[in-house]
Amino acid sequence: MDLEAVYRDLHAHPELSFAEHRTAAVAAAHLRALGLEVTEGVAGTGVVGLLRNGDGPTVLLRADMDALPVTEDTGLAYASVEPGVMHACGHDVHVTCLMGAVQELVGDRDAWRGTLMAVFQPAEEGAGGAAAMLADGLFERFGTPDVCLGQHVAPLPAGVLAYCPGVAFAASDSIRIVLHGRGGHGSRPETTVDPVLMAASLVLRLQTIVSREVAATESAVVTVGALHAGTRGNIIPDDAELLLSVRSFDPGVRDRVHAAIDRLARGEAAAAGADRAPELTVQHAFPLTVNEPEATERVAEGFRAAGLTVVPIGPASGSEDFGLFGAAAGVPSVFWLLGGGERDSNHSPRFAPDIHPTLEIGVAALANAAKTYFFQITR
Repeated sequence: MDLEAVYRDLHAHPELSFAEHRTAAVAAAHLRALGLEVTEGVAGTGVVGLLRNGDGPTVLLRADMDALPVTEDTGLAYASVEPGVMHACGHDVHVTCLMGAVQELVGDRDAWRGTLMAVFQPAEEGAGGAAAMLADGLFERFGTPDVCLGQHVAPLPAGVLAYCPGVAFAASDSIRIVLHGRGGHGSRPETTVDPVLMAASLVLRLQTIVSREVAATESAVVTVGALHAGTRGNIIPDDAELLLSVRSFDPGVRDRVHAAIDRLARGEAAAAGADRAPELTVQHAFPLTVNEPEATERVAEGFRAAGLTVVPIGPASGSEDFGLFGAAAGVPSVFWLLGGGERDSNHSPRFAPDIHPTLEIGVAALANAAKTYFFQITR
């Protein structure tokens, strides 16, 4: 398997959440060629491959497949050919590495016993892909794993593996706020209740939650990523919409931040004399990603024994739905970071991981982690 060629192809053809038809077909064809039992269409576009290799543990390896609605600005020869869509989070790396790891495990199947469950997941980017696969009977249809393993490429030195026992990734909530005003002519603002002014004030007030309501010993993030209101400069609209991203590491902090957002939104509406209370909707929510400590140390020790560069790291403020698999199965899960080069961060239009040695180390890490759980055969 030519890892670089596969990666370049996937990067050039990104697909949004639940639309990963081409990517899924590439992964499925590769698994079939290696002799796995392959099922497509799980939760729409998900792919599950099973390699039954005798009695032993079942190990789930997961890669997410979806891209982001970002216009690529890398200048790469293999840049996205899809307008406004880009693999800006590195899921193309994840798919390539899992394909390579499966091939490595197939080639070394005389050395281990157990069942490999390769899961190519749709819609990690806030669209509920892990939950959708579980709802589609992932474990009822394909068996319950004994451990769930995965990785995410990150702006760390290329080829370095970083791990964090315990809480590893933040809980995430995507919140939509609609402020209702009363529109009118831009020349007569006194006859209106201006939702644009409400929204502008609320954006600033929301920043006081972390600075004034979250203790220095605690942690949270409140980001307003989008504000939509109006169509022309001389028209005051009826409504304004804000889209928020909230991150937290403690359920109590999470509840307090949510309550504060609700209170401030209602307060701004009341202060402006709005006739209607604002609407607040949690559109997507990811729980904390928690690495089982003993399993995490076991995987990290396996990396060290294989000569891979591995370092401990603190919790990341990013979020993941990978942890849902282990929680649903009631088994340990371990999720680590794969260094792709110290450059622009994930979700940037200039995100471009180093191809080498990122892919080779990513393949080795997945295969090695799986082998630490399979029964080993002495030869």
